[in-house]
Amino acid sequence: MEHLRELAENLHLMLSFAKRDIRAKYKQTLFGVAWAVMQPLTLMVVFTFVFSMFARIPSDGLPYPIFSYSVLIFWICFASCISQGTVAMTANANLVRKIYFPRETLLLAVMVSALVDLAIAAVILAGMYAYYGIGISWTALWVVPLLALQLLIVLTVILFTSAVQVYFRDVGHALPLLMQVWMFATPIAYPLSSVPAWLRPYYMLNPMVGIIDGYRNALLHGTAPNLRYLGAAFAVTFVLLVAAYFNFKRAERTFADVI
Repeated sequence: MEHLRELAENLHLMLSFAKRDIRAKYKQTLFGVAWAVMQPLTLMVVFTFVFSMFARIPSDGLPYPIFSYSVLIFWICFASCISQGTVAMTANANLVRKIYFPRETLLLAVMVSALVDLAIAAVILAGMYAYYGIGISWTALWVVPLLALQLLIVLTVILFTSAVQVYFRDVGHALPLLMQVWMFATPIAYPLSSVPAWLRPYYMLNPMVGIIDGYRNALLHGTAPNLRYLGAAFAVTFVLLVAAYFNFKRAERTFADVI
């Protein structure tokens, strides 16, 4: 509780770090915030050609561009948080060495920055709804708890990986490959229904499966997500989050010496 009180007193630092990250990301760029939508749009086009036109992957009766884009924006937010959060301590080594502040503010700032990009990318999704004539139902409100659970998973992962990265830089090198594997092990380019029944119990161990499928159900199918999967994911994430936070605060004591 003492750590949490200290974090609450330094939330202004988190906002300052987030503003700094957002400015640095788009400083001296020709397209500015348009870069926030270029990655999901590019992946959507590639997925449409490869998985829809060539591989003929089903899309649950929906136009494949919106089928993929509606969840790609959330996945890119997730992957961006983990990639940048993992290296947050080493990327801010000068600050970590010179002054004390709750180091987790750097991780929270990364998440805030990624949420800004997600909000920008969601504008394109709204345009796609209008283009394809798809209505939005009340089930779209499920995005809020789904996103909250996603952020808890992100925080759990980067509390662990950012601490390990301080001591073993191999984590940062291995992460891009791991995130690619994780993406294809999640129903982004294909529907959950295409996963064989015998494989599904093991497949559902991936906590992002229920969340990504939940986004698609809530935004495109007008149905609620599978609460059984989400409940299990929340329970496991909460336990791991507490363990990861204790581990992070213990390792934090030596960050300035090692980094």
